[in-house]
Amino acid sequence: MDCINVRRLFSKEQQMRYTVQPLQQGYTNQILSINVTTGKMEVRPLPPEVRNFFIGGRGLGLYLLHEQVTSRTKASDPENPLIFSPGPLGGIPQFPGTSKCMAISLSPLTGIPGVSNFGGHFGAYLKYAGFDALTVAGTAREPVMIVIDGFKREISIVGVSEDDQVFHLEKTLVDRFLREGHEKKDLAFLTTGIGAAHTSFGCINSHYYDATKPVPGGKGLFRTKQAGRTGLGSVMSHKRIAAIVVLTAFPRGENPYGAADWNKVKKAGAKLHGIVRDVDPQALKMHLKGSAGLISFMNKDEYQSLPVYNYQRGSHPQADQVCGKIYAQRLFEHRGMDGCFPGCNLRCTKGGWVTLTSGEHRGQRVWVDGPEYETAAGFGSNLGMWHPEFIMEANWHCDNYGIDTITTAVLMAFIMECGQRGYLTGEDTDGFSLTWGDEQAALQFIHDLAYRRTELARAAARGMVGLTGWIADKYAARTARTKPLEELQAFAMQTKGLPFSLYRTHRSLSMQASYAAASDIGAHHAAAWLVKVDLLGAFPTFESKARALITYPRVRLGNDNLGLCKLPWVDVFNPDSMKQGHADIYINPASQELYADFYNGMLGTNLTWEQIFEQTDRDINLQRVMNVLFFQSATGDRDWIPDRAIGPTEDALYELEKDYNDGQLSVILNLPLPEIQRMPTGEKRAILMRHRKDELRQLILVYYRERGWTDSGVPKVETLEQIGVWRFLTQEARTIIARLNG
Repeated sequence: MDCINVRRLFSKEQQMRYTVQPLQQGYTNQILSINVTTGKMEVRPLPPEVRNFFIGGRGLGLYLLHEQVTSRTKASDPENPLIFSPGPLGGIPQFPGTSKCMAISLSPLTGIPGVSNFGGHFGAYLKYAGFDALTVAGTAREPVMIVIDGFKREISIVGVSEDDQVFHLEKTLVDRFLREGHEKKDLAFLTTGIGAAHTSFGCINSHYYDATKPVPGGKGLFRTKQAGRTGLGSVMSHKRIAAIVVLTAFPRGENPYGAADWNKVKKAGAKLHGIVRDVDPQALKMHLKGSAGLISFMNKDEYQSLPVYNYQRGSHPQADQVCGKIYAQRLFEHRGMDGCFPGCNLRCTKGGWVTLTSGEHRGQRVWVDGPEYETAAGFGSNLGMWHPEFIMEANWHCDNYGIDTITTAVLMAFIMECGQRGYLTGEDTDGFSLTWGDEQAALQFIHDLAYRRTELARAAARGMVGLTGWIADKYAARTARTKPLEELQAFAMQTKGLPFSLYRTHRSLSMQASYAAASDIGAHHAAAWLVKVDLLGAFPTFESKARALITYPRVRLGNDNLGLCKLPWVDVFNPDSMKQGHADIYINPASQELYADFYNGMLGTNLTWEQIFEQTDRDINLQRVMNVLFFQSATGDRDWIPDRAIGPTEDALYELEKDYNDGQLSVILNLPLPEIQRMPTGEKRAILMRHRKDELRQLILVYYRERGWTDSGVPKVETLEQIGVWRFLTQEARTIIARLNG
């Protein structure tokens, strides 16, 4: 074991030598732990029983987090670790989409475990340099940079100057390592910015070099992917970590990743490459539109699932001005590869050049990575903004400040609706007004937010829960009326403190339950993105919806454990899946079999894809246990969503979708449509909302029981023992779970 303990300030570089172990079945079998308060750096073995049970990525990260926190630990505490874990199948370019790494820590937004996946090269490089996971604890006394040098086999903690902005820091770091003789392709690093320091929803930027992208005077630039959700950039900033850098090279030679059956791995990868090559140009055209192409689907009249004006509406005629086709034709630079990791031919990492119109860089032409669908919808339709250049500029500023685009956009939409409904006025905001369609005010708010310049910005920096309370207080003080907290909560789009990702869920009960209960980090789509397939008719019965809340998270979160991107699976439909009539074709079973071949070829197992992903139940239950540690007996109460996510929150919104809503009521009440149409709108809306809430409660309850949890959402002791999680729990966790089991 390599270990060093440095108890001085980091005014000089502190170093530790370590040994790189050869990759075996995708694992290095080593974990790097660093404490930036004490300077202690330690390389310790990854116990086989932990590796084999939690697999890697998200699962391993949650286990390492559970080891180090208690029910009393806060996100801002030095002992709260920031963990990075890539997974055993990450970083293998012979298979598409192996770029993912997981960031895990307690979330400043929610107080419970926060998890966020991100692409780029960092996760792969961390593994190439010798580690299956990196955990960072403590709080540095001055800004520091962690450098993991796989060439010298040396780890350093280096004092650095503070830098408010990500892309200036990027240039500083690249220049530094180039002066030291390194090549750009050997460099991957993480950063965050001033916005992460000043908010609870900072993002982490993952920087990697793209040698193929044209730039003025040549080719090649550093690009970024983000770990945006749950505020883990704020954890990184509060630890005073300016950057984490990995220097290494791709493994070379035959079977450099230690696969049990290298030919099987290569064969599986070649098959999926062929499917991506043949299907995507005829289907979603991700290689041209990126994920922004999803806007057109969600905007369809029959789906009403694109959030417009803070999720009040589900479609808008101007949405075609910010759809994927517009970006593909006008703004995205298609020359170059556009894969965020070698070997991925989906090429959905789109970006382009825009000229900034606000802030200190006004007039500068900058490269923008994105927007992804979430950012495009968040800063587009949900704010009533219909210019893609504005969306790309907002995207760039958020990345440059280190703040999550999804959270920022959803907070802004809430503020706009509060203004629309009179809950917030210029009297409350020193005359500042944030309204639908006002692009310059929106950009100004982003700058104010990053630097906490105004009272409104400081309130928003606390997240949706804090902002809602602040607006309620302002309204009560101005009007002398009772605080309207319950009224505001109906359209404050958050669950467990995490603002919604950008899907309107009125017509997808499955997605409502996913946001409410299946996604334990809060209202995010990563665990169970069921809205699209639900709209396509994949889950026609209540029972099928309940099953989907079990089976789809197994696959989606299972990919997070393995280090895999979901898009080559979920967005490239394998035609052979249509031939598997006994299976759920929407889960793309023919491609799942290729993922099973990849897994079995690497790990030397002989499992079906169903068996592989059933293992995800282990970390799903562990995360729920950790939620219980913090929420205790209120755990089930937190599994709910705002009324706005369920249905129309006022009569005028009911009338916007009158035909659909009346049709649903006709079925619910078993009455002829003309009789429904004669009923008062208020009465119809009340019946509809009551019915939808009852359905959602019933579905959540069925989900709990299918999981083997109590009707209060607490895992049963026998369930945890049966799947093997109980033996990995801390004594505190066992005591709390046993008590809440009754």
